[in-house]
Order: sequence, then C-alpha cells, then structure tokens
Amino acid sequence: MALSLQQKIQDPTQGVYLIGTTPPKMGTEKDKVTEIANKLLGRLHEIEYDGLVIYDIQDESSRTSVPRPFPFKHTVDPREYSLLLSDLSKLDVITYKSVAQRGVKEFNNWLTETKEKYALNNLVLVGSPSSEGEIKLSLPNAYNALSEHHSKFFLGGVTIAERHASKRNEHERLLEKTAQGCEYFISQAVYDAQATIDLITSYARSCKQQGLTPNRIILTFTPCGSEKTLEFMQWLGISVPEATKWRILDSEQSLNESVRICRENLNLILQSCAHLDVPLGLNIESLTNRKEEIDASINLYRLLKATMELNLAEKQLAS
Repeated sequence: MALSLQQKIQDPTQGVYLIGTTPPKMGTEKDKVTEIANKLLGRLHEIEYDGLVIYDIQDESSRTSVPRPFPFKHTVDPREYSLLLSDLSKLDVITYKSVAQRGVKEFNNWLTETKEKYALNNLVLVGSPSSEGEIKLSLPNAYNALSEHHSKFFLGGVTIAERHASKRNEHERLLEKTAQGCEYFISQAVYDAQATIDLITSYARSCKQQGLTPNRIILTFTPCGSEKTLEFMQWLGISVPEATKWRILDSEQSLNESVRICRENLNLILQSCAHLDVPLGLNIESLTNRKEEIDASINLYRLLKATMELNLAEKQLAS
C-alpha cells in the first residue's frame, strides 16, 4: 500500500518531492478553474511527485516600501483549489493559510470547515508579512487555537534562511514552532545556499544539544528567466547574491543558467549538511505564469529530484 504524504514526511528514509502552485485569480469561472487545474496536471504527468503545495497569496506590500513588481490579485480560496487538485490527481496536498486577517473565532470556524467541507489534513500556517498594520491573530495564537481544536491536522511551518542570515535565530524559531505543533518545514525559495547551510547546521546542533529529532526541512527552488522575475524574487525577500544575479541576467539563456545555479546550490547544501541527520525534501515552484518559466520548473524538478535521490541512495549505502 502506498505511503501517505504525512508518512513519507515523517520517515527520514523516504524522499519527499512536491510541486508548489498558486490558485487562479478570484472571479475565475468554475469551469475555467478546472481547466487550469487539468492543464497544470497535464504538464506534470511525465514526472513522479508526492503531492502539491497550494499557496495562500497575500498582498505583502506592508513589508517593504518598494513597489510590487507584479500587481497583487486575490485568488480563489486555496482550499477549493486544493480539493480540486487532490480529486483530479489522487495525490495529497498541503494547503497554506495566512492567519493574520481574522480573529480566533473565525479561524476556528475556518478549521472546522477545512476538515468537514474540504477534507484537508495537511496545513502550513503563515503569519503576517510584517508587524505593520492590524494583526487580528498572531501565528503563536493560531498554533494554540489549532492545538485546542477538536479536529487534528498535520501541521507544517515556513522557514526563511534569510532571517537566519540577518538575525541568527531562525533555528530557535523552528524549535519554538515544533513545540507549538509543527512537524515539518517548507523553506522560502533558495538562491543563497550558504544561508540555508548555516540555518540547517544551527538547527541540527540545537536539536542535538536538546536531545530532539530534527523535523524534515523541504527546500523550495524556483527558476528565474528575466529581470522582472528576479525583481519579484528580491521583493519577496529571497536573497540573491550579487554574483548570482549577474550570472543569470548576463547569460544568453537566463532560465537555463538559473536551473544550473539551483542544482549547484542543492549539491552544495547536500554536501555541507550530509553529516547532520536533518531529513530534507524538495518543493519546486514557478513564481510567474510565464509558460517558459513553468516548463523550466519541470526541468528543474527532474534535475533536482535525481540529485536528491542519488544523495539518499548514497546515504543508505553508507549506513
């Protein structure tokens, strides 16, 4: 019998390979939403993957004074899209939920509906993108409400290596989130391998000191084929080292160069963290709906999955 996504994530001997996507924009006709979902799954039919990550897109303009490179558009409810993709693909999904906009009572209703109406089990809760503006529910309070809710969920958290690079405490956040119920983490897109290596190393050392088993960290990678996409990545807070930026933009084939960079970064992370016993996973997304970048994300997935599977096989031989 095939393992569920939860079982795979919890078993460090298993690889975990995901595809990240965003729901269509709000107001899209139901038939059109189904068409978009079928088109996505059609593109993915040649690759084997364990499940899909469906993001809850927020207007993050409170986080920075820099104008957003792409206009913000509200989307279809991520739960609707999650249920649709799960039904069509027969695979498990992970659904993101941004918690800051509504109070605890509404969040509790949302949890009940998520379980009873949408039959979704795998969640990643996301806090406010900044401390600016009104926060009706903080992330710790959302975790607390979820732990007291009568329905049980398989809970994941977000991890941002860039925060570790500046504040040196992201590993402590991971330990706090674990204490609050998180059983796995999904990273922001990786373009700065060293920041990710530093975070995983700090996390592994803290777990060892406290006698804890590290949770799986699922690393996100995305292709970048234009200056506009790069601008958007940096606007989202993804750290792109100066040399990497010019390597992409000065290349005659920016997309292919970005795929090569992602592979180099993954190799570096795997080599540097091989001794740490932190189970890793893979999540590939396309940040834009440009066909070239979506196609490149599938090539990137193939390449990085093969890289990770080889690494896993070598680890199992060594043990």
